[in-house]
Amino acid sequence: TDLALYLLSRKDAPRGQILRLPLVESDHAQTSVAKLDLAQAKVVVPQTSGGADESDRASIENFSPTFGHLYVIDVVGGPSRVRVFDTQGKALPAPTLPAISSVGQVVPVGGGDVLFFTATYLEPAAWYRFDAATGKAVRTALFQTSPIHFDDAEVVRAFATSKDGTRIPINIIRLKGAKLDGSNPTLLSGYGGYGISTKPGFAGSFARVWLDQGGILVRSSLRGGAEYGEEWHAAGNLTHKQNVFDDFIACAQYLIDEKYTSPSHLAILGGSNGGLLMGAAFTQRPDLFRAVVSSVGIYDMLRVELDPNGAFNVTEYGTVKDPEQFKALYAYSPYHHVKEGTAYPAILMPTGENDHRVNPMQSRKMIARLQAADSSGRPILLRTSSSAGHGIGTSLDEAIEQNADVLSFLFDQLGTPYTGPMTER
Repeated sequence: TDLALYLLSRKDAPRGQILRLPLVESDHAQTSVAKLDLAQAKVVVPQTSGGADESDRASIENFSPTFGHLYVIDVVGGPSRVRVFDTQGKALPAPTLPAISSVGQVVPVGGGDVLFFTATYLEPAAWYRFDAATGKAVRTALFQTSPIHFDDAEVVRAFATSKDGTRIPINIIRLKGAKLDGSNPTLLSGYGGYGISTKPGFAGSFARVWLDQGGILVRSSLRGGAEYGEEWHAAGNLTHKQNVFDDFIACAQYLIDEKYTSPSHLAILGGSNGGLLMGAAFTQRPDLFRAVVSSVGIYDMLRVELDPNGAFNVTEYGTVKDPEQFKALYAYSPYHHVKEGTAYPAILMPTGENDHRVNPMQSRKMIARLQAADSSGRPILLRTSSSAGHGIGTSLDEAIEQNADVLSFLFDQLGTPYTGPMTER
């Protein structure tokens, strides 16, 4: 019997490769045992070439072997791609995915066919069935529905150029026919850390409210994530963390240069590691943004490892015990770069009284420092919830209240009068 084990390996392949390891059976005391000899493993799907084209830098996230087929799920700068091979690595017809979509799971259903779970920014997630014999994918009856629709919207994929020349992917969600005159209220979000990729997912009610007021939403895929594999992650952590902030600032500058918005109409949003990103962005470029929403963030990078959960962050940010890492931490630590008399953007920092992942002290301390140093006179607000933590598992009523506060804050600061849903106009 031609038995084989398929493995995803990142050894000397930071964007991933698939290995095929033949299994040799032997009988010991009438018990069938498969012998494993990793030296016999062969590469059947090599890692991508790493060339200039975006698809050349795709990273293998997952794979699923089926009868006669091998399905490989890639992340390509954020969106997903599915490739299909035979058991020896020969390319076969692959399913066509919805534009700018993500694949969360692939499930074999027999005969080489699979179900795959996919989502886009504008459509709720659905299961598709791929027929290996015909090479066609069809949406099944297993799909999510929503009272919210985005038929009047579109997603534009673009690239900003960071300080060192690196191209940074951004996905721009806007109403069709949006005018590029620099006046659109625009909300730019980012994360850039822990090898977590920013992937397409249904935008939901928050986005619908924002678009209804003529706003534009932008999702950035910064270094520190894994949108192009482990190299992309490593280029944005430890002593390279400043790259993440440079990437984000470049995305903001792109939106201004392309006349999507202007500094007086630009807001930014992030949480947790994304809160650190917000803090670094507005302390390094306070002139670039009008409003900031920074949730459950980290701001004092010299003390964060002293918190109960602090050791968890050392592998991503570094430690003050290492001289070079201390220099890097201090160089961007938002708390240590608040300057007296600076005109800062309007700032809202939501935090949870019961946050055990990031100490709420971080937000309290940063807000106090900003209130003392600011010269703009704009609101610098702390929002503390006694019934929430880091955000995971937050109750529906609490989430609605926080979204209402965030939207009210942003509309007020960007000078966007709330006019109700588009259907009421």
